[in-house]
Amino acid sequence: MISWFQRRYLDVLGSIYIYNEHRGYTAIDRVLEAVRSRWPDDYEFIAKIEKHRVDERKHYMMFRRWFERRGTMPIAVDRAFGHIDRFIGIMFGSSIDQLDQMQLVSDDRQFARLCRVISLTEKRGHRQVEILLRHPIVRKDSTLMKTFRIIEVDEPSHWTPYDGWLTDHGCRQPSWWEGVIDAFI
Repeated sequence: MISWFQRRYLDVLGSIYIYNEHRGYTAIDRVLEAVRSRWPDDYEFIAKIEKHRVDERKHYMMFRRWFERRGTMPIAVDRAFGHIDRFIGIMFGSSIDQLDQMQLVSDDRQFARLCRVISLTEKRGHRQVEILLRHPIVRKDSTLMKTFRIIEVDEPSHWTPYDGWLTDHGCRQPSWWEGVIDAFI
């Protein structure tokens, strides 16, 4: 019974992570396209977002291989388990797929809001990974531990491009109420 619960816990955890990592890198593709269009000469900003996208896809592939090695499929989860999906929905009143990324980058206030959402999501994700690395069930799976250690190292570079853009453009950093929304989700 205990071993079934532990396996099920890891199945649910891995399924939520594989969904969110996939959602992350595919959504960043759209942001990257818009940023390249609006600021084609800002090579540093574009490179940082590209690295973020590459890392998100790498994390997705690590979870995918974890499931493949176990001979199991992820549990089908949807936007209800997608942190960024829910945060975008609250902050923009639409799904990620319905956002017009070109319109977002053409309005500095809207793009600043998107930067704050991404930054908060990545920071929360980093805190969550730190918790999971101490979790007794996760600690029993050496492959997951390795995956989460890699994510722990990668995560800080994920919020820096967006925080940097906010600073460079004189925009505010995330407010307390945006932090409350993030925590609520």
